[in-house]
Amino acid sequence: MVTSPIRPESTAPGLLAGVRVVECSMLGPGAVSTPLADLGAEVVKVESPQGDYVRRMTWPIVEGVSLMHLHISRGKKSVVLDLRTDEGVEVFLDLVRGADVVLEAMRPGGLERRGLGFDRLRSVNPSIVQCTVSGYGSTGPYRNLASHGIAYDAWAGIFSPETDDAGYPAIPDHVSIGINAAPLYAALAILAAVIRARATGEGCQMELAQSDAAAAFDWYRSETYRAYERPESEVTGNAADDYERREPAIAGMRGGVRYQIYESADGYVLFMASEQAFWKNFCAAVGRIELFERWPGSQYGDHARGNRELQAELAAVFRTRSTAEWVDLGIEADFPLAPVNTPRTLPDDPQFRDRFTWIPAERLGAEQLPFPLRIEGEELPVPTRAPEVGEHTEAVLREVLGYDGARIAALRESGALG
Repeated sequence: MVTSPIRPESTAPGLLAGVRVVECSMLGPGAVSTPLADLGAEVVKVESPQGDYVRRMTWPIVEGVSLMHLHISRGKKSVVLDLRTDEGVEVFLDLVRGADVVLEAMRPGGLERRGLGFDRLRSVNPSIVQCTVSGYGSTGPYRNLASHGIAYDAWAGIFSPETDDAGYPAIPDHVSIGINAAPLYAALAILAAVIRARATGEGCQMELAQSDAAAAFDWYRSETYRAYERPESEVTGNAADDYERREPAIAGMRGGVRYQIYESADGYVLFMASEQAFWKNFCAAVGRIELFERWPGSQYGDHARGNRELQAELAAVFRTRSTAEWVDLGIEADFPLAPVNTPRTLPDDPQFRDRFTWIPAERLGAEQLPFPLRIEGEELPVPTRAPEVGEHTEAVLREVLGYDGARIAALRESGALG
């Protein structure tokens, strides 16, 4: 039996227990190590005495702290080091000696300017993996261009501008791809590098741009446009469309009828009977087999594009049942259909309630979703609350590095700890 993804009282060590990450980050790129922390890695966030102002950035602000910080810094430890001091640099190198990964999640070159480039890190730990995550990467004409998260979606062509009530161009509501895809690509690459480093003793230096991640995540549209640059004798559409070439990705769904959103009695459903077998199951289930006999469609990928007569028939059919009733019928009769939720209604969906357990605000400062993984016979660890600036400095120095009280006092005196 596969267990629920998380329980608030769970203290499981996690799949990445024993992996240590030293993180230097500012703002959203710090999310790169969040999935690693969620899976049990020890993530030590090294901050300047001023701290990462992500705590005061964006909205909502929950009891004085941003939700962004509460989410992306959960499960991490905060250590304050002033890397402008020689003593602070030495403590940083001591952390690197026992680490698997150094994550630089900010503009490239920040550590290098402090004398902590990859060669210096490798000199104390040959198997260290250094990963730099930034907006546009360390090469290219945009490498020094200041940016925030939506920039990467705009750059990658993820959305088109909308027009606001005053007639000005505006940012449309959309899922931010760059800032959400980059942590997944980076975490995968980091773990691959750690596996190799543990096997060979050789670390590596790598980088990832959030803009690159946005473009790579949206590969289907970009690659379709490239494919369509080839002649139609080589690249066509589906047989169901008489090989007519559609617009890329979701835009190619425009005009679809058997793959389309319909209004139900109390909301909306997404109907997806583009395979002939599913279409027949639907028509039989609603007692309208004559629809199948008149418009049987092709075996695969037939959306009945432009068939407004059929669309009107289906619109009337779908208004006869509630969304929940349509889901139940889809399960019973075997045809594809989905409820159309919003971020606000999704938590009430029975599938969501079965798969997700909110981590309570009492634990993390705000209700948050867990890492979406289930492990047979195991539970995921529950992350701790995102730290205050320097909250774990002394504990890490004592427990991780083995410093005694006298050395910690000397470091404070030197200004290395801010």
